[in-house]
Amino acid sequence: MFKAEVYSNRRNELRKHLDGGLALFPANNESPMNYPHNTYHYRQDSNFLYFFGLDQPGLMGVIDFESGEDYLFGDDLDLDDIIWMGQLPTMATLGGQVGIKNIEAKSKLPGYIQDALQKGRKVHYLPPYRHDTLLELTELIGMPYKEVGPGSSMALIKAVIALRSIKEIIEIEEISKAVDITWEMHTTAMKMAHPGIYEREIAGRIEGIAISHGTSVSFPIILSMDGQTLHNHHHGNILKEGRMMVTDAGAETVNHYAGDITRTVPVGGKFNQRQKEIYEIVLKAENWSIDNIKSGIQNRELHLGAAKIIAGGLKDLGLMKGDIDEAVAAGAHAMFFPHGLGHMMGLDVHDMEGLGEDNVGYNDAIKRSDQFGTAYLRLGKELQTGNVITVEPGIYFIPTLIDKWKSEGKFTEFINYDKAETYKDFGGIRIEDDVLVTETGYRVLGKPIPKTITDIEEIMKK
Repeated sequence: MFKAEVYSNRRNELRKHLDGGLALFPANNESPMNYPHNTYHYRQDSNFLYFFGLDQPGLMGVIDFESGEDYLFGDDLDLDDIIWMGQLPTMATLGGQVGIKNIEAKSKLPGYIQDALQKGRKVHYLPPYRHDTLLELTELIGMPYKEVGPGSSMALIKAVIALRSIKEIIEIEEISKAVDITWEMHTTAMKMAHPGIYEREIAGRIEGIAISHGTSVSFPIILSMDGQTLHNHHHGNILKEGRMMVTDAGAETVNHYAGDITRTVPVGGKFNQRQKEIYEIVLKAENWSIDNIKSGIQNRELHLGAAKIIAGGLKDLGLMKGDIDEAVAAGAHAMFFPHGLGHMMGLDVHDMEGLGEDNVGYNDAIKRSDQFGTAYLRLGKELQTGNVITVEPGIYFIPTLIDKWKSEGKFTEFINYDKAETYKDFGGIRIEDDVLVTETGYRVLGKPIPKTITDIEEIMKK
């Protein structure tokens, strides 16, 4: 948790964006796995964390845009709670930790909301992504549950995005800490990537590293030889010589800021010639994209630039052909690079995705493409100083996609399908770093994680 003034300042900044009414910020509740008292690891709602900072369930934060007051609704522990969970701070103490003096029992919340509604005041809230939160808002506002999501406040959504998109110094420090822990996770994975070991052994070991730092992973670990599956959470393969292992993993700090790094390494520690050729194309695309980051540039421009580097490299290998600019404009490259270059990150690994990807990554000037591949670009608009983004190009050989496009005769002027057939056993390669947009350009955050062929092969010797 940060100092109380951090949260007070954030709430006051939010007031500058909305004219009247009040805003509700529900804390997440515990989520049962298989019966009520056996719950998943608790994770607080990120918007509640941003404005109210408290990492416990059963709370509701309220910001009143007219009176200038903030409220925290929640209950002190009773004796039974204390017996099982120990003595915890009182609600008054918790309020003081985040700069709130107006503390009320949770039972008073419905009356408070109904009084506001009866006075014709606007009650703002963000889109609920959990069913228990949706039901709570349904009861508080008196709205049919099917109307609660569509009834969320666009004014509040835009205001929260405007604030959370520009990272404070303390947030940048937190993300850097997350990447430093992630460094340990990835270098451990590299050293373990030898033939005969199960993927799950490595995935379990590196998740344990995050936990050992008093944190958790920022998303379920992606670790697989089958890197052609972009979000592959299956860890059941036994590593084999001649294959590549993609590891997309990140730690989350105790203050819940995320790291998100991808590295791809050869099983056994030595790249073969075919792996080197594809890897160097991806690394060139990633380095070019990072080097061209600056405030004011459209991230879609970076994405398309990376796509041209990938298409050009594949043409040199005989996998693509024809005019590269035309190929990328048509979307032919997306058979090999079917996702976006990157996304915002912060308290969420896909930062603020719950507020709507188009609201976060696009605006009135920059609209999302409907072209396959480019349509998956989560962030297309101009970058601003203070944004933290991922840069994560990749090349993938997805047999089903190759077969489909080949059978349809798609992009035959740009794709050499006979050559692509010989890569169906390859898998995929992705390289990803977390980057801060600065006034003068960019800064790659955290301790550098090996990514050149020479550095990867060197660390895998150990």
